[in-house]
Amino acid sequence: MRITSLLCSTLIGLFLAGCSPYFHQPFKTESARLGTEVNANAILRDLPAPSAKTVVAVYKFRDQTGQYKPQANGSSFSTAVTQGTTTILLRALEESGWFDPIERENLGNLLNERKIVRSTRSEFTEQTGVKQPTLPPLLFAGVILEGGIISYDANILTGGAGIRYFGTGASGQYRQDRVTVYLRAISTNNGRILKTVYTSKTILSQQVDASLFRFVSFKRLLETETGFTYNEPSEMAVKEAIEKAVQALIFEGMRENLWQPKEIAELTGEKMLNYVREREYGKQYDVLGRQVLNRPDALTFTATAGFQRYGGDFAAPRTMPLAYGTLSYQFRGGRWAPFVGVGRGRLAAQQYFDQTISLAEAGLQMRILPTDRFTPYIRAGGGILKHGEGNEPGFRGTIPSIVAGTGLEYQASVKWSLTAGVDARFLLEDNLDGAVVGKYNDNSFALRAGFVYQLMSRPKRK
Repeated sequence: MRITSLLCSTLIGLFLAGCSPYFHQPFKTESARLGTEVNANAILRDLPAPSAKTVVAVYKFRDQTGQYKPQANGSSFSTAVTQGTTTILLRALEESGWFDPIERENLGNLLNERKIVRSTRSEFTEQTGVKQPTLPPLLFAGVILEGGIISYDANILTGGAGIRYFGTGASGQYRQDRVTVYLRAISTNNGRILKTVYTSKTILSQQVDASLFRFVSFKRLLETETGFTYNEPSEMAVKEAIEKAVQALIFEGMRENLWQPKEIAELTGEKMLNYVREREYGKQYDVLGRQVLNRPDALTFTATAGFQRYGGDFAAPRTMPLAYGTLSYQFRGGRWAPFVGVGRGRLAAQQYFDQTISLAEAGLQMRILPTDRFTPYIRAGGGILKHGEGNEPGFRGTIPSIVAGTGLEYQASVKWSLTAGVDARFLLEDNLDGAVVGKYNDNSFALRAGFVYQLMSRPKRK
């Protein structure tokens, strides 16, 4: 009953989520309005004031991918991104307040119009005898901006979820694309490339739907469905990426002394610090937003505690405590780490068997995702197990063993990590409990958790 109620509540929630777009759906045509601004535009308007504007020219800043819009089936002759990126860049330069952009994309039209003006004024002077003023010379740019959209990656991340119960269900899917923009500043004085920056922006597409198909009574069938699809406009994503590139170019130019802010204090002000933090942040995360760790070659110490369970010839095994510590040396970016470990605990059954054990082992551990903060790992090795001490009843001795395990590790800081895992120890002899029964040797299974501390590391070669 509780499971049915939970499923019904989940289905109702998903159904209402699917109906939510109907509160926003258009019921009539809309009048033309001013273009919607993206979040990056507010940052662009809040930049430090320049000491003087720089005259810049943009000849061509366009889509260099030549990529067509992806479709599930068939082909499309529509381009994946807008072809008017030069216009977007010119507006971003104007909005920043740092640049005076001049017309170069359609320079032929401008020159033709200036010829018409000169010709008309000359004819007017000849006819009336009144001398007309000459046209002033065109501005020339000290900096040319080049670049374009150099990458459009479709389906870099896809996924979804759904549930269906007796003809009632809902589902959702999503997809992420990614557009990348490069922008470079070139000196017209000597042709030197002053600075190159690049930015990227993801483009999100979502689909949510819900449906109901059920007989409500004899010969009465109820069928209903609803859903919506949202595709983030690619033009807005390109606009945001270009505006972010202009912002980065301004701050990088301030850092390289290419241009100066009106207030010198802005060079070390809060806005500059925020940009530097964002740039450093980008060096530590990949395109999917996952943090990328550069684990150094280092000596580490791991201390864990937990419980282990005996598996042998006596029935009713008991769960007993275990303490375990290892020294390991991680190398090759932290993927591989040979280790030596020692442990101490107890193994026992409900009757006839209860002994202290000591472990000494060595082996190799491999992190599955060494550049991620949260990574699974596997480990394997061998060692010896010493059992029975003092006046404890039962057989005493030392047994060779094979150990294999898996677990999870989370790096909380540069020096500290948290770890948890499970280990299985397979003994190569069947005399742990003093009884030889069946065809399998004695073994043990352990569950443990603890911390990893980096004792010392070797600096990376430059």
